[in-house]
Amino acid sequence: MKKLSHLLAILAAVLLTACGTTSKVPITGRTQHLLVDDATVLSLSQEQYDSYLKSAKKSTNTANTQMVQRVGQRLASAVVKYLTQNGLAAETSYYQWEFNLIQDPQVNAFCMPGGKIVVYEGLLPVTQDEAGLAVVLGHEIAHAVAKHSAERLSNSYKQQYGMQVLGAVAQSAGVSAGTQQLASLAASLGSELFTAGFSRKQESEADYIGLIFAAMAGYDPGVATSFWQRMAAQGSGTSSIFSDHPSDAKRIEDIQKWLPEARKYYVPVTTTTTKQSTTTSKKSTTTKKTTTTRK
Repeated sequence: MKKLSHLLAILAAVLLTACGTTSKVPITGRTQHLLVDDATVLSLSQEQYDSYLKSAKKSTNTANTQMVQRVGQRLASAVVKYLTQNGLAAETSYYQWEFNLIQDPQVNAFCMPGGKIVVYEGLLPVTQDEAGLAVVLGHEIAHAVAKHSAERLSNSYKQQYGMQVLGAVAQSAGVSAGTQQLASLAASLGSELFTAGFSRKQESEADYIGLIFAAMAGYDPGVATSFWQRMAAQGSGTSSIFSDHPSDAKRIEDIQKWLPEARKYYVPVTTTTTKQSTTTSKKSTTTKKTTTTRK
């Protein structure tokens, strides 16, 4: 009986592997096996994103909203450029970028699969300026580019439905059953499937990729250290950005280790950098402009 169970487990794993796709995470090159395709993830995430926006209240602070959109678009452009230059142009059709600043005191931000980015106003006093904001958004965008949500869904699917898939295949109903199970599993995971709950390995990977993306977009990656120190001072219980992340000390240690590599991608560009406004009124905003020129 034990041998039979072991054999069935192996067969289930083989079938699951055969039904999925193997790819490499951009920049890190880590191999991942996904059982769910892009179209499925986008459909599921779009539903949750639309539902979220119905209850969320967008910021009325014009200056801060424009800053979030500006930083987000620069990062998005850097991502598209990188993917195109590295033989992954087809991946760019996966993203329909959108940037929203939400009235919420939480120190948080997230990026849904497909490039739907949300920043809470409570994060801006901690990021302080565009470069600090780029560190966070680079991290969140990295989750989307590395397809961490699809990976998490695939892993949960294998753990919960592996043997059921084997039975479904035996009954020649694998596709329909698999689709229903994916939808059911996604519903049970809820919004955390796309905005939190990533593994520690995925969080560290997002830290690294995000640092590279920020540098590619022309933001000094060196500000990452001071930003995460400020985040650490907020306390681990104040933001889901900390969910399953490495310890504060380990994160900062890793970032310092990655900085020499990130700086290879950093080319300062002439731009207007705006510090976050401390007001929420359209008529009363405070900005500070500085100019950085390429050396």
